[in-house]
Amino acid sequence: MKELFYALSTALSIAAIGVMGYALFKVISLNKKLPGGTVGKTWKLLYYMIGLFTAGYLTTLFFPVLPDSSQRVIVGIVFLVAAVFVVMVINLFLKIVKDIGLDQ
Repeated sequence: MKELFYALSTALSIAAIGVMGYALFKVISLNKKLPGGTVGKTWKLLYYMIGLFTAGYLTTLFFPVLPDSSQRVIVGIVFLVAAVFVVMVINLFLKIVKDIGLDQ
């Protein structure tokens, strides 16, 4: 049963890494199209955060050989960055809504 869970977690990690790789590819192409200003600067920060997520996801493949304490720190960092990412996306969306005049 342990082997089944290991295989499942590895497959899920690989799938997540693939999705994050796709997201990173998309954000790189979008980053080139955005102007500067607040939206451009925020998007650039989101771009770096997606890169950090991808790196964090890649480390999950090494979890079997990492000490538990290292695993918990990595997961904690990814969770914290994810929470900040969500707040930034919401704030960016609200800024865009305001800029195009839909907030009335």
